[in-house]
Amino acid sequence: MGSFAKKLADQLKSPEFRNYLMSTHFWGPIANWGIPIAALADIKKDPKYISGKMTFALVLYSAMFMRFAWKVQPQNMLLFACHFTNEGAQLVQLTRCIKYNFSKKEDPKKT
Repeated sequence: MGSFAKKLADQLKSPEFRNYLMSTHFWGPIANWGIPIAALADIKKDPKYISGKMTFALVLYSAMFMRFAWKVQPQNMLLFACHFTNEGAQLVQLTRCIKYNFSKKEDPKKT
């Protein structure tokens, strides 16, 4: 365990790691994590507030950026993880929106 801790400490002290921490390759995905965190926080809220169009747009957005994160050199796995998480959360939200909007029953008092 001691050698693992030493290797980890040496890696964290390296100029390459410090350069990574000061790059957009790191800070872009960190800033982007707000989107999936918000989507995950909204999963328990009332589905009447979900915008189907915006949720669908976010599903497409995350799918495109997952591909980008995979194809860019060097690969940006932090960005990929962010959009993978967002893709799942937005698909859950889209499912909730569709169920809410298409399974509404007519109120018998209104007819």
